[in-house]
Amino acid sequence: MSGTNEAAFDPFTEEKTRPADDPAFACTDCLDPAEAFALVGNETRLAILQALWAADERPVSFSDLRRAVGMRDSAQFNYHLQQLEGHFVTKVDGESGADGPGAGSTASGYDFKHAGEKIVRSVIAGSFNEHPTIEPFAVRGTCVDCDGALEARYVEEHLSIVCSECGHGHGEYQFPPGGLSGRSREEIADAFDQRVRHLHCLAADGVCPECSGRMATRVVETDGECCLGAETRVDHECSQCGHTLCSAPGLRLLDHSAVVTFHRERGVRLDDRPYWTLPWCVSDEYTDVVGQDPVRLEVRLPGDGDELRVTMTESLEVCETRVVEAV
Repeated sequence: MSGTNEAAFDPFTEEKTRPADDPAFACTDCLDPAEAFALVGNETRLAILQALWAADERPVSFSDLRRAVGMRDSAQFNYHLQQLEGHFVTKVDGESGADGPGAGSTASGYDFKHAGEKIVRSVIAGSFNEHPTIEPFAVRGTCVDCDGALEARYVEEHLSIVCSECGHGHGEYQFPPGGLSGRSREEIADAFDQRVRHLHCLAADGVCPECSGRMATRVVETDGECCLGAETRVDHECSQCGHTLCSAPGLRLLDHSAVVTFHRERGVRLDDRPYWTLPWCVSDEYTDVVGQDPVRLEVRLPGDGDELRVTMTESLEVCETRVVEAV
């Protein structure tokens, strides 16, 4: 019998297939990061990407794209377009359907590859070219530590919720500059709340919100010197890009059906409450480690005198929920 690392023979193609434990991805035409930045570090090439983004429909023909960029020299424009093609832009050849002239036809021209779209999104978000400032402003809720007033602070593209009296943190996460544009302070706080929920939902599901790589989750017990001052916290780390997120275990439960139902039956809509106003989302006071091998967590969620107790694995999967009613 062959070993597990040997290639298998495919009788249909008469070729060897990849071993089962080989990575699915093999880079045959990868671009060095320095070269990638050099390619888009040109005003004309960036204008091409922005013109693609602004187009009403894609793909965009060569002539329409050149006209949108405003370059008369066709040869020079073609040179810059070719530099982008294959890495940031793809050429689409038009095809016609088989049910009649023009049926199911696809226009020819140029469209984004994922990397090109990410570049434009980053420009729109302001990550490359904007460095806005905003004074701290008050937000809903009170401090889980001292019951003091909370405020939002924006520093170096990170937004944090902090107690203005004792300085206790209630979460700090990346928030691109574009998120501030055109929004009131209240709208900024709401957008930040929604972003944090989305980031942690992806991370807990094993998907890196930065690069879509594999995200690993683990429970960490510390002396409380980091991440919300919590002694029991959850760390998410991407094995591909190294991106990390940190939170109290309860933050993962915001969209769990049993948790949503428990609060709704007691007159509370969790989607109307910023995560930092829910103590079990920003503090480990409501979390107990109830098992070590394997790790098991129990999060207690109070509500109207009752308590919902949720048991979770180290990867934040819910094992059990039960309601303890007030006596």
